[in-house]
Amino acid sequence: MAKILFVMTGASYWTLRDGTRHPTGYWAEEFAAPYSVFTGAGYAVVVATPGAVVPHVDVMSLRPEMAGGAQAALDQEATLRAAEELRRPVDVKDVRLEDYAAVYYPGGHGPMEDLWQDADSGRLLAAALAGGRPLAVVCHAPVAMLATRRDGVSPFAGYRVTAYTNDEEAAVGLADKARWLAEDELVAMGVRFSRGEAWKPYTVVDRNLFTGQNPASAEPLAEELLKVLP
Repeated sequence: MAKILFVMTGASYWTLRDGTRHPTGYWAEEFAAPYSVFTGAGYAVVVATPGAVVPHVDVMSLRPEMAGGAQAALDQEATLRAAEELRRPVDVKDVRLEDYAAVYYPGGHGPMEDLWQDADSGRLLAAALAGGRPLAVVCHAPVAMLATRRDGVSPFAGYRVTAYTNDEEAAVGLADKARWLAEDELVAMGVRFSRGEAWKPYTVVDRNLFTGQNPASAEPLAEELLKVLP
């Protein structure tokens, strides 16, 4: 059975500009929806995190008003409970890229704490990009691309990319509290950033790189990725 690697944050908080810790982790929909798409299509999922830490769900993401309604919240929670892969992650540094048909990074604010500067994840991303491996990254997870910079230069520079926007961060009241913003740093790194309407599904495909703007983009992104998988 072909496998898809989910590289996930190991963080349970995000350090804000004033030094306070904002509770977070991965966003439930961004794991649950693609997980259901891929496993429903017959793929196995393997979860990897820095240090093989069991990933922590952002409890805010399971609130009905955040999950898309009461039933959606229940469905996502049921998926998380049933996904044993979440309880036995591998260490990102031990991943053999050739073992996987594709790589997927779900978001949440957690990557703003760890993956943006994780060298092992950065090497994995650069290798996937260079090797033509289908690579999908959604919401805040594109900040993991920042860890691919060498002497200030990233192999992702020049690629068309979307991610969680400054406007969306402002709408949830965290833009002014953040040390930096995902959109700003990606633009400064040299990607060709684009966006859709706030909170609506929006995906961008450039060669083997698939990116999605926000939680609502996670399922459409998985469906797009599925089209190129064997």
